Amino acid sequence: MVRRELSYPHETPRILVVDDEQVIREILADFLSLEGFKVSAAADGVAALEQLDEIHFDMVISDLKMPNMGGLELLSRIQANYENVLTVIMTGFGTVETAIAAMKKGAYDYILKPFKVEEVIHIVHRGLEKQRLKSENIRLKEIISLHELSEQLQTSLSLKEVIDSTLSTCLTSIRCDLAMFCLRNEETGDLEQANHLVHPDAPPGTHPGKLNFDPITKEFDRGKPIFAQGGSAINYFIDPPNNLSSIMCVPLVARQNTIGLLTAISITSDMRLTEGQLKLISMLGSRAAAAVDNALLFNSQQKTFRETIQALARALEAMDKYTAGHSDRVTTYARIAATKLGEPPERVDLITQAGMLHDIGKLGCHANLNKAGKLTAEEYKIFKQHPTFGKDILAPISFLRPLIPGVHLHHEHWDGTGYPLGLKGDAIPLMARILAVADAYDAMTSNRAYRQALKHSVAMAEIGRCANTQFDPNIVAAFCDALEEYRKECKARGIPVPD
Repeated sequence: MVRRELSYPHETPRILVVDDEQVIREILADFLSLEGFKVSAAADGVAALEQLDEIHFDMVISDLKMPNMGGLELLSRIQANYENVLTVIMTGFGTVETAIAAMKKGAYDYILKPFKVEEVIHIVHRGLEKQRLKSENIRLKEIISLHELSEQLQTSLSLKEVIDSTLSTCLTSIRCDLAMFCLRNEETGDLEQANHLVHPDAPPGTHPGKLNFDPITKEFDRGKPIFAQGGSAINYFIDPPNNLSSIMCVPLVARQNTIGLLTAISITSDMRLTEGQLKLISMLGSRAAAAVDNALLFNSQQKTFRETIQALARALEAMDKYTAGHSDRVTTYARIAATKLGEPPERVDLITQAGMLHDIGKLGCHANLNKAGKLTAEEYKIFKQHPTFGKDILAPISFLRPLIPGVHLHHEHWDGTGYPLGLKGDAIPLMARILAVADAYDAMTSNRAYRQALKHSVAMAEIGRCANTQFDPNIVAAFCDALEEYRKECKARGIPVPD
């Protein structure tokens, strides 16, 4: 017999021969060993299961009729409890129909006794090659899923998007009934369930239950992920899901700290979890941990950003009681106008943040700009410098620089008669054009030391009159529409607005 060259990519395939006739076991073991396979033998199904519990086999060749446990029952146990094991049934001519029925229940093929060794070898190679291709296909899908997840996570600094993408990938790649994401609370340090996703095919009413983090973290401290089936899976829950079948849980580790958990839960038998999926969920968790860490850092930076803006705005308003609340109102008006214009959320955020700091340059003005009566020529000259002072204040702070166009140029006019640069039309940044309208409206409808607030209708008439001269007419139109909607909403909620 000519020995074939094996082309299996990893370990040499293992085959378990199960037959109550010793001579059959020895013949098959000898010939399969000559083919280069690792072969073990068992006298019945019970002995076979004992070996399957200890070692992973790629294929089981089992006789149909044996004492203690026959081939059909062994097949059923293999299908239920062991992953990626092909089963080939051996039978005589009188039980071919039973062997065919076994194939319908999941057996790969059957061998008729008395058999020809060449036919057995052919079935084994064909089955293992099919298994190899199946495994490669699964690995390819896993790689694609991981690549797609990595692409999604690399382009997102939103914690919610990171969590949702990871959970969705976990459901499709791990094939679980339910995926759960947990995060460590930054203030308390406790792990908390952040979100979960249920597979569309999961039983109605499937819920995540409540995890017991104590035994989970103890396993993690020992360097082990969680993988438990049956009754032992319940140990990791305070309130387990109904009909819990298995749980798989890996830590999300960033900068040597566990910042959360990724958990897969199985309820239905066709979604059961296996050892082979543990490596995949670990890789998912590794990618998710890096993305979560980035999102948390970004959120922290954004929080610092907002707090810095608030502090600067409050410092400005502390100088003059008449300007108290002005920055907040301009921020609101700028936000609704930018939204009405269809600006994307990230641009709306920048415009509103610039609104909060649009007058920050007044900190550099050494004059009483809200005195009763008209400013002197010298005082007005100082006042006109506040946009440039604002730019100079923000320029050294890198994360505030994107706000400079709005702060520096919100007193430019559409017709080119504004200051400090005398820009005209579209040469004025959109951010500054929006702030110009919002700032003017609030200035007119607010009390000042030198005059009382104008009525809303008067202010709106003035805004309309100055379209095409002081203001961009498209922004005036959007501002008017957005402001009317905003005023209706405020009135409905009992929030005061200018008369």
